[in-house]
Amino acid sequence: MYVEEIAAVRQALGLHDVHLFGQSWGGMLALEYAVTRPLGLKSLILADTPASTAQFVAELNRLRAELPLEVQATLAQHEAAGTTNEPAYQEAVMVFYRRHMCRLDPWPDCLNRTFAGMAQWPEVYRTMWGPSEFHFTGTLREWRIEDGLGEIRVPTLVLGGRYDEVTPAMTETLHRGISGSEWVIFEQSAHMPHLEETELYLETVNAFLARVEATTQPGLA
Repeated sequence: MYVEEIAAVRQALGLHDVHLFGQSWGGMLALEYAVTRPLGLKSLILADTPASTAQFVAELNRLRAELPLEVQATLAQHEAAGTTNEPAYQEAVMVFYRRHMCRLDPWPDCLNRTFAGMAQWPEVYRTMWGPSEFHFTGTLREWRIEDGLGEIRVPTLVLGGRYDEVTPAMTETLHRGISGSEWVIFEQSAHMPHLEETELYLETVNAFLARVEATTQPGLA
């Protein structure tokens, strides 16, 4: 459904030649769209994006095992009891988020608003993912696209943070699977390098787009 919506938006707006950017879940959607090899797709930017939920689960479990023991115990206790709405669980989740979601202190207002919105309207996130980033109960729990990465034939930029919950091991999977892709790790960032290292991030993206524009012709992507 979401892939079809991308095509519908392009058609409605008359967007023939496009550069497609996807961050986190948006990158997963961008991958699903890109493997269909749509006409007019000039480039792809995948930011903080996994290639499969299985690898994501494995890597997040590794990161979770590095949390303080009392935080790990709180998470496990509430997940087992089905009490993930309790404040104690949410506080434990925030310990993880401040390490691997965004390392700025305080968090930017835009990110706080996003989390407030998710708390007020949690239905889509919980249906697709679950009660938190590393407690997978949703419809995406078996998602994977590694086998389709070779179908992507457009210039691709893969981005991630050194401390990202989508770890460098995950973004490397994308980089190795997409022929000719570029791969950049932001050394001071977690899952939000566009907020944590904004100036360098914009320079990186703009330079990539300039290279693509200089080497492609309209309608040939």
